[in-house]
Order: sequence, then structure tokens, then C-alpha cells
Amino acid sequence: MGKVNVADKDTKKTKTEFCLVRVKGTWKRKLAKEVKKDTCECVSAAKIYENTTETGTTWMVVSPIVFTYQVTESQDLLDPANNTLLLGHITDAQQLEDIKKSNKPIKRFVVVDQEVYKIYGAKLTEYMEANNVQFKILALPTTEENKSMEMALKILEEVNSFSLDRRTEPIIAIGGGVCLDIVGLAASLYRRRTPYIRVPTTLLSYVDASVGAKTGVNFANCKNKLGAYIPPVAAFLDLTFIQTVPRRHISNGLAEMLKMALMKHRGLFELLEKHGRVLLDTKLQGASHVTRIAITTMLEELAPNLWEDDLNRLVDFGHLISPALEMKVLPSLLHGEAVNIDMSYMVYVSKESGLVTEEEKQRIISCMVGLELPVWHEDFTMELIQRSLQDRLKHSGGLVRMPLPVGLGQAEIFNNTSCEILHRAYEKWCDELSIASGNSCDP
Repeated sequence: MGKVNVADKDTKKTKTEFCLVRVKGTWKRKLAKEVKKDTCECVSAAKIYENTTETGTTWMVVSPIVFTYQVTESQDLLDPANNTLLLGHITDAQQLEDIKKSNKPIKRFVVVDQEVYKIYGAKLTEYMEANNVQFKILALPTTEENKSMEMALKILEEVNSFSLDRRTEPIIAIGGGVCLDIVGLAASLYRRRTPYIRVPTTLLSYVDASVGAKTGVNFANCKNKLGAYIPPVAAFLDLTFIQTVPRRHISNGLAEMLKMALMKHRGLFELLEKHGRVLLDTKLQGASHVTRIAITTMLEELAPNLWEDDLNRLVDFGHLISPALEMKVLPSLLHGEAVNIDMSYMVYVSKESGLVTEEEKQRIISCMVGLELPVWHEDFTMELIQRSLQDRLKHSGGLVRMPLPVGLGQAEIFNNTSCEILHRAYEKWCDELSIASGNSCDP
């Protein structure tokens, strides 16, 4: 058997850094040391590094990708006198002026949840007609059970028939988180990336799905297993939509607000603790100061980590076990309800780990109950917990990365929570909270 010669590690190697400079409509590489920053040359933020050895050349491309998107509060989005829905995403003043002066009609493709369409369909149509928009409205049953690639492809077929300009005519999604996720994925696939706008109509999507970059559909019986990180060009938030949402869905959204409160903002927790019933009764009308805190804290976590390069994420609190629970019992639990059950258990883990006091634990659970959220479920078993955490290890770089509260409004990421603590927390969680549900805990 012949010997294989392994190249000496000291093989001669050269590395050269090039900038890319715009020259008469094209790009030319130029040695970085020769590019003067104080000249009028148009220099790209991208760079090419050329590594040459005796065996060949390797080119490394460093190309920064910057996404800019806005999250804008507005009132009465469907008032024909309010042009935010049509033009609010445009930040360039000259472009906006050109569109207003143009005789070319505005063209928009709108995907709306069919239940939302029943309430707002006539008003949406009137809005488009009053603004002389060439439009198509596609109403779909965007429920968790239908959150599939088939639904995304159905949207894409309709978009293709409508023939959009992929640069200037954003797709508009109006609905809850499922609708926004599916449409976002469809838009990211159409011609590799077509701009889209999110208009959340549920409290959950208002404070969560609308402010981030994630899109997705369920696949292989797993929640959001297919997706992309492509933010909308804009998300337009109108609290008046929330006044037609059923009370249970208000609680559902309050769960995600509570998540951010427990992780980052004691003041928000105290607002929810003290005024939760009022927020439910009024459906948060006139409470934009409360949603504003939730959105700000969410953006603080998402903006520097939009592509989840850092897997240590406080926003994952309540999302370690809940995806499996939600899919297991679909459609009996809403997303926020499943998240809250997960959070409830994790608060017991925090208590058994010595991170929160008994008083703090009781205040958190009482707040959850006051927000009319479930705090226990018979299908949230120890077996489900163990399986979910094992799955998380596989997809989180070999670490569980468990966010846990360390007091009220503060949290840290933990990787060393013992099986003993998990079991002890589970037993106490079941003993104390399953009684209210009239059930007993599995061994």
C-alpha cells in the first residue's frame, strides 16, 4: 500500500486583502492598502481575501448584509385618509414624492386571515378602492393546523398570477402570527426575496411575531421547522384591531408580554400583576404604553441577534418544551397558553435552583392566573420535558441554554440544571398546580 504525502504545515502561503471599488458601472477589486477612504471612490462594505498556497487559491468573501425595517404604531390603518398601509414603508423622501406625483396606480397583493376578513373585509376593500389601488385580496384559513408549505405555495401561485414588481410592490399580510409567518416565508421565496408588510390583528402577533425577522411553516409534525430569517420592510401596529379579538386571545398575547417582563422588565411585570384584569377587560385599548414596553424589550433582544447567531436567547424562555406540547395537543392550546405552561414549570425549576424565592414564585403564578392563563397541563409530562431538552441539545450546539428568571424582571442562561432539580421541580409543580385542574401527575 502506497504512502500518502501530507503537505508540510509550513507550506508557503500568501494572504491578500482586496476592497471592491465601483468603476464606471462595474466593481473592481483593489488592494485594500491602496484604497483611500478620503477619496470620492464608491467602496463596497464587502471584501475579498485571497489565500494562495502551492496547492491552489482560496477566496473568502466577507459581505455584510444589512436589513432595515421599521415597526410603526398607527391608528385607524383602514381609514382611507391614512396612507400608512400603502406608503408607510417608504423612507426615502424623494421616492415617496415621486410615487405621489406618478399617474401609475399603486398595486398591492393582500393576504388576510379569513376570520379577520369576515370582520374587516368590506372596510379593507373600501380602503383600496378609495385610494385607487389595483389589488387582490386572498382570504385564507391561516390556523396552526394549516401552517404548511402547501399553504405557502398556494399564496405563491396567486402572487405569481397577480404579477408583482418584486422591488416596489410589497405583499401585505393581515392577521395573527400564523398568517404573518406563512406570508413572510412565501415572500422570502418569491423571486428570492420580495418585500412584505406585516399588520398584526392579535395581541400575540402585535408584541411578538410582527417585530422580528423569523418566518416559517410547520413540517414533519414540528413547529416552524421550515423557515427563513427575512424581516418585513415594515410592521404596522394598530391597537384598534385588538378590540375585536376574543378574550382568550387577549390572554394568549399577554403570555408573551409576561415572558418579556419576567426576563427583562420588573416594571412591566408589576403592571401585569396589578392591572392584568383591566387589560383583559379593556382589550388593551388606551394601553399603548404597556405594549410599548413589551415591544421595546423584545427589539432589544432581537435586533443584535436577528439571525440567531448567538444561541443564548432570553426570548426562548417558555419555548423549550412548549413547541412539542403545542403540536401534541393541537388545536386545544393556543401558542401563548402553551408558552405559559412551559414558563410556569420553569419558574418551579428556578425556585428549586435557588434563583427565585417562594414569594416571587407565588407572585408569578398568581399573575399568570390573574391573566387567565393555564399554569399546568396533563400532557406536559416528564417524558415530554426530557425529550424536548434532548432535542434542544442537538440544535443548540450541545448546550441546553435554558433561560431562567433570577428574581423578578431579571434572567440568566443556564446549562447545568441537574436532572434531580428538573424532577423535583416537576413533582412540586404537579402537586401544587394540578389540583386546580382536577388531575393528578404522572410518576
